[in-house]
Amino acid sequence: MSALSTKPHLSRAHVLDLLRHMVRIRRFEQKCAELYTQQKIRGFLHLCDGEEGIAAGIIPLLGTSDRLVSTYREHGHALARGLAMNAVMAEMYGKREGVSGGRGGSMHLFDAAHNFYGGNAIVGGGLPLAAGLALGDQMRKTNAVTTCFFGEGAAAEGAFHESLNLTALWKLPVLFVCENNLYAMGTALALSEAETDIRRKAEAYKMTAEVIDGMDVVAVEAAARRALAHIRAGEGPYFLECRTYRFRPHSMFDAQLYREKAEVEAWKTKDPISRFQRWAIEAGLIHEEDRPQIEAECDREIAQAVAFAEAGTWEPVEDLTRYVYAPERPAPPAPRPASGRKVETTYREAVRAAMCEALDRDERVFLMGEDVGHYGGCYAVSKGLLATYGPERIRDTPLSENGFTGAGIGAGMAGMRPIVEVMTVNFSLLALDQILNNAATIRHMSGNQFGCPVVIRMATGAGRQLAAQHSHSLEGWYAHIPGLRVLAPATLEDARGMLWTALQEPDPVLIFENIMLYNMKGELDAEASSVDIDRAAVRRAGRDISLITYGGSLHKTLEAATQLEKTGISAEVIDLRTLRPLDDETIMTSLRKTRRTLIVDEGWRSGSLSAEIGMRIVEQAFFDLDAPIARICAAEAPIPYPRHLEHAAIPQVETIVAAARNVLGRG
Repeated sequence: MSALSTKPHLSRAHVLDLLRHMVRIRRFEQKCAELYTQQKIRGFLHLCDGEEGIAAGIIPLLGTSDRLVSTYREHGHALARGLAMNAVMAEMYGKREGVSGGRGGSMHLFDAAHNFYGGNAIVGGGLPLAAGLALGDQMRKTNAVTTCFFGEGAAAEGAFHESLNLTALWKLPVLFVCENNLYAMGTALALSEAETDIRRKAEAYKMTAEVIDGMDVVAVEAAARRALAHIRAGEGPYFLECRTYRFRPHSMFDAQLYREKAEVEAWKTKDPISRFQRWAIEAGLIHEEDRPQIEAECDREIAQAVAFAEAGTWEPVEDLTRYVYAPERPAPPAPRPASGRKVETTYREAVRAAMCEALDRDERVFLMGEDVGHYGGCYAVSKGLLATYGPERIRDTPLSENGFTGAGIGAGMAGMRPIVEVMTVNFSLLALDQILNNAATIRHMSGNQFGCPVVIRMATGAGRQLAAQHSHSLEGWYAHIPGLRVLAPATLEDARGMLWTALQEPDPVLIFENIMLYNMKGELDAEASSVDIDRAAVRRAGRDISLITYGGSLHKTLEAATQLEKTGISAEVIDLRTLRPLDDETIMTSLRKTRRTLIVDEGWRSGSLSAEIGMRIVEQAFFDLDAPIARICAAEAPIPYPRHLEHAAIPQVETIVAAARNVLGRG
């Protein structure tokens, strides 16, 4: 890409182009407001009247390989980026001909062909994603820039600070554009921020930042040129605070009672379109008749877009769940033939070996997370990897789960294959926004234009006297979320083999490693490799009762089955392995043989994974049962610190044995 001049060349052609961009955005949104009152466009509709100069001054400067992450007020960004107005309008209607296939609507416009990564309805939610996209480009040495738009309200979000810190720390090629319109929904900036100069927040992270008049398209373009030159020179991210104003309410639902009409009218005198037009006429660059001609051209295009949307089609109800996951998955990796030579190892070492194999086999793979490098991870799983693979591929992150998890998601979308380690499952709740609202939804919302191949590992479970805040078993919560694959390796073979298989997935995979398993010793084939992540495993055959479990409870359940065998009870043990999607077939096949079941789940009983499994059994195999479904779960209390109470709070061998005997009427 040729170097971009740091100063605008205000020829007549360029001035007309700037004016055309702004007028086109304004007229399009005026039509959208009209269509909203006619109930043709529904839901939330956020319009950007008054802010058009920012999109017009920045976005046309971006190259085709540059990426753009927007916010929920993104129609102007989409049009300035080159998205077809017909498809944008169809998306506003929710028609399948829309840019997102009708699945995203007004707040979620996507277009892979234009590297447009969508509007994001979560305030600040796009910033970590932008950091990750830029990280992927930096690691691939593409020289692309990611531009991220957001409002000043995002400056109060943790994602804002986490993302700015991460991008500054790693000198990522991100242009942050804060559209400061003074009101976060209905709250004035002075009422929500102790420091109302947003630029200073960026400067606190040693980031080059400046404030510009967002109502002056020439000032915006000049600043953007400086910023892009800075970023492309490898000088790190750049922050533009564009002080602007929205003439319309926050959304079409907004009664706008929080600001005086006189204030709105005063800002309208700074209208970026009229202001620029007056200047250009005075400078002799355009004529009075130019704007009416541009408006007439835009109105014809808008009329065609409305007709296109009106004639569009609705996606069939039968396709409701289409694109929750990738429609095509690669064939699972073929396992290597067993060597027959066994090596003594631990669960921890098996996971480390899996990561080493992935790093060796695929240059796109890298590991990131808190303390994964110099410290080796909280549970020493990645110990020694930094020395072998270097800081580019073994990345210590700040303590910012939402930020670095979102960055991992973005890097996956940019073509990398990140392994994100969240130290413990309780910390993952700080990253739930990125996991739920970006990783799990991006494929469906974008109509299959964007996938999210990322693997997120985390330690889970109780048993080490870590008390309530470090002893959660929340994998059942994540198994509730469509769009994710959730794994719980409980054996050395699965700890070694699941990771490489997961890294081939086009969708996000969460791997939960129970803390009580890390020191588990055993023998593993020296050539152990990938394993199937779609099927549950029958770990022990039996005829009298099916014991269904996963993760840290598997070995307790196997021990319980051994004890039951001594009393004449033959128990079949099913290791679920994959919690989403569940392997119903293996469960029901076992149930139709044994006709009785006990589910062992370390999660809390209410709303648990065991409840889901039990209901599926009722739906699919009720008449095959000879006894009620039973389950053992964690006590309905935070996990306590004292050892005897912690022991009592979670399933144990003796409680599994007693419950199984009770199901069989031998209690």
